[in-house]
Order: sequence, then structure tokens, then C-alpha cells
Amino acid sequence: MAGLMATAILGTWLPLAAGAGPGQFDDYTGRDLYARFCASCHGGTAHGDGPVAAALSVMVPDLTRLQRAGADFPEQRVRRAIDGRSVHAAHGSRSMPVWGEALVAEEGGDEAAEAAVNRMLDKLVTYLRSIQR
Repeated sequence: MAGLMATAILGTWLPLAAGAGPGQFDDYTGRDLYARFCASCHGGTAHGDGPVAAALSVMVPDLTRLQRAGADFPEQRVRRAIDGRSVHAAHGSRSMPVWGEALVAEEGGDEAAEAAVNRMLDKLVTYLRSIQR
């Protein structure tokens, strides 16, 4: 079900580039990746106020407040949220697109694509760490 939702959202927001292959986003910075894949919901300043947020039935989290005072940045929790590994059945269905699955599909779906997606996730997580208040 989550894969279908991600595919439907990608069909609207992220049309696949014809003939694109693994590494098509290698030149993107973490900020660029955020702008392309996250800002529509989370907002340009990551406060959860993107243009799509009002249309959603769930509150979009403020991504500048992922790190609690005195604690380490929750890198693995953030990665799992982005790539779709973190799904809690007790919390209901997943509202955020499963970007790990979607990005692998967009990058070509093979091992090279998976490596490219891991590079993208590294950049995105580093960017999110950099904007914590």
C-alpha cells in the first residue's frame, strides 16, 4: 500500500526523467534534495508549512526540531523515516511517501540505483542535521 501511495504521489510531483540512470542526483546538495523531495510538505524552512501541508489530514512535522536539547541528532531514525523502514502499525497508515523505494525506482531500480539513493540519503540527513535549532 505504501508503495502505491508513493507511486501515486511521484506521478504527480516527480515525473521520471526519460532515460535517467543511477546517479542523476549526484550533483544535488542536501539542500537541493530537500527542496525537490521534501519542501512541498515540510516547507522551504522545514517548519511543516509547505504548500501541500494544509491539504493533508496529518500534521506535518517541523524538521528543525528533530534533535532534543543535549541529545545527539537521531540520524538512524531520520533515515528510516525517509526511506520507509520506519512504519509503526499502531500509528495507522504511513502518510509520508516512501522515498527510499521511490528514489530507487527513479534511479533505475538496481544495485547502482540503491547506492545512488544511499548517497542522496546521506546528503539529506546531513542537511537536516545542519538546520536543527
